[in-house]
Amino acid sequence: MRGILFDLDGVLYNGEAPITGSVEAVAWVREQRIPHLFVTNTTSRSAGAIAEKLSGFGIPADADQIMTPARATVTWLADRPRGPLALFVPPKTQPEFSGFEVLDEDRETGADYVIVGDLGERWDFRTLNRAFRLLHNNPAATLIALGMTRYWQAPDGPRLDTAPFVAALEHATGRRAVVLGKPSREFFDAAVSRLGLTSADVLMIGDDIRTDIAGARAAGLKSALVRTGKFRPSDLDEGIQPDIVIDSIADLPKWWSR
Repeated sequence: MRGILFDLDGVLYNGEAPITGSVEAVAWVREQRIPHLFVTNTTSRSAGAIAEKLSGFGIPADADQIMTPARATVTWLADRPRGPLALFVPPKTQPEFSGFEVLDEDRETGADYVIVGDLGERWDFRTLNRAFRLLHNNPAATLIALGMTRYWQAPDGPRLDTAPFVAALEHATGRRAVVLGKPSREFFDAAVSRLGLTSADVLMIGDDIRTDIAGARAAGLKSALVRTGKFRPSDLDEGIQPDIVIDSIADLPKWWSR
C-alpha cells in the first residue's frame, strides 16, 4: 500500500475531542511522506472549516486535503446539464454550491437536482415533504445523496444521519438516489484519483463497517477498521471483512511498519 484515506469522526476525533494517539499517527504518516487525504460524509461544515478543526487538534491540514460529498457533487454537476438546485444541507455547506442557481427555500417546483445532506434537527415534516414535492412535481429531477451514512456517534449518543431521509424519499418517489459520498464507488474513485494512485494501492481507515469498510472494499481499496467511534463488536458479525482491525488509529504506525 502506498496511500491512506482517513475517515474523520470516530477515527481521528470524537465530536470536539481528538482520539488519543491520532495527532501522533498523522504526524508519522507525514514524516514517512505517505500520500493521504481526509475523507468524510459530513455536510455540517465546509472543507475549509474541517481543515481548521483538524489544525486546532494539532493535525495540520488545508481544504485541498479534505474530500467531502459536497465537493464531489460539485465536480459531478460540472459534467451535467445546468439546472436549478434545491438544497437540503446545513447553512455552512451551502456556499460550496455558490456557482449554481439555487431555489428559494419556499419553492416546491422547478428543481432539476434535489440535494440531500445531514440536516440533523432541522428536519421536520414540512422540510421532508418539500423535498418529496420537488421530486414528485418533476419526474426528471435527480435526487442526490451526500453520502448514505445511517447514523453517527454524537456526544449524547447515536443520531440519525443522511441515509434514513434519503431512503424515505426513494420509497415515496420510486426512484434511486445518486450517491456522491461514502459508500459510493464514485466517491472513493475521486479520492484515489486525487492521490494519483490506483485503488489497490490505497488503505481506507474507518469506524463504520458499511460506509467505510464495505464501500472501500467494493471500490477495490484495502480497508482498516478501528475499534473507536461507532464501532461495535457485532460489526464483525455482518459478513463484511476488513483487511485489518486495530484498536485505534494510534496503532497505525506500528502496524504499517510491521
